[in-house]
Amino acid sequence: MVRDKTALNRTLRAVALAGVVVSALTVGGTQAMAAEETTSTAATAAHAFGPLGPLTDLVVQRLRVGDEVAASKFGTDKPIDDPAREQQELAAVRTRAFAHGLDPERTAEFFQDQITASKVVQRGLFARWTAHPEEAPTTRPDLTEIRAELDELTTALLTELVATNDVREPGTACRIDALEAQISADVVDHLDELHRGALRTALQSLC
Repeated sequence: MVRDKTALNRTLRAVALAGVVVSALTVGGTQAMAAEETTSTAATAAHAFGPLGPLTDLVVQRLRVGDEVAASKFGTDKPIDDPAREQQELAAVRTRAFAHGLDPERTAEFFQDQITASKVVQRGLFARWTAHPEEAPTTRPDLTEIRAELDELTTALLTELVATNDVREPGTACRIDALEAQISADVVDHLDELHRGALRTALQSLC
């Protein structure tokens, strides 16, 4: 009975949050897009809800770094896909996951989703900037510095995966917690359609 009541409460929270995000997107969607540019400090201070909120906040940060990666590569011969580097990163993640007491393959699957989500962002921005050159970045971030930032996020993500290992047990409770975190992150981070879709990709193997 206690578990059923807990699951019901989580479901009700998720439904309530779904109403909030639908309202934000249908009534204030334009304002949210503007807020993304004008209130980035406030967005950074906000946090996704629930036990998976801190992990989801890190995932959103990584997606934002995908914007920088896109800006670094756009207009150059650097490809979005880099299979050799991706496999190196995943191999390193497996090793570090084992050292942290995490399941190496499950952890690698999670990080594969992060890589895939980043490429969703990059392809979306490439298409946007190609269609609207006036929106294209005017500066090119240093890819070496970006990769250092990604390395730091990998460490933070691994730490949070350890902290939420029990929460992320496959099942309804985890799926509800993940939905709560995803929906609230959509709202507090003022995500546009591109980044909302990428976030869904990034969280798809969370449970």
